[in-house]
Amino acid sequence: MSNTTQYNKRPKAISLAWTGASGAPYGLKLLQCLLEADYQVFLMISSAARVVLATEEALQLSANPEKAREQLLAHFKMTDSVIGELVVLGKDEWFSPPASGSAAPKQMVICPCSTGTLAAVATGMSNNLLERAADVVMKERGQLILVPRETPFSAIHLEHMLSLTRHGATIMPAAPGFYHHPQSIEDLVNFMVSRILDHLGIEHGLTNRWGYATQKSRDEAND
Repeated sequence: MSNTTQYNKRPKAISLAWTGASGAPYGLKLLQCLLEADYQVFLMISSAARVVLATEEALQLSANPEKAREQLLAHFKMTDSVIGELVVLGKDEWFSPPASGSAAPKQMVICPCSTGTLAAVATGMSNNLLERAADVVMKERGQLILVPRETPFSAIHLEHMLSLTRHGATIMPAAPGFYHHPQSIEDLVNFMVSRILDHLGIEHGLTNRWGYATQKSRDEAND
């Protein structure tokens, strides 16, 4: 896109970033849910994230933002007439809304988040649009959620997480629970995405909540 690109401002907007950590299914499901909730999603995809998507989901996304957008809508079998607005951004689109505190959405999720991105955000590097967008949300006292997927965590990783937490970000490791009795990988993905949506304040029906699920299990056991 050129520097004169005009973006439509919508009531509900959010920035979403995918990086090179394992966990592409989380990012895809989250994007789908945000669009179905009628959000304008500013999506940033790192080069490493495209490699992960191809490896884990057999989804070969183009490096061209507009082509990638078309591919994603086709993947979800969605059209613009029935969903929110998807805007895929290149790493150097410095004139896009997420790059400035005067226009950026107040919420951003990095899912999955690599430890490299974690370090860059924790130290305020802002070497590309993705990192700058995270920096903007933090400086504007917005809501930043990072979903790291790594094991084990080194002391460096933990220090970066602690630093970000102290500065107002939320660290939500991709660590799904099992109390809802998952029967598939999709159930595990939905668990994690549901927790992210909870923190964003977005209604969903992806999983049973604690207490309700366990009560149902007790009732079934007593039948």
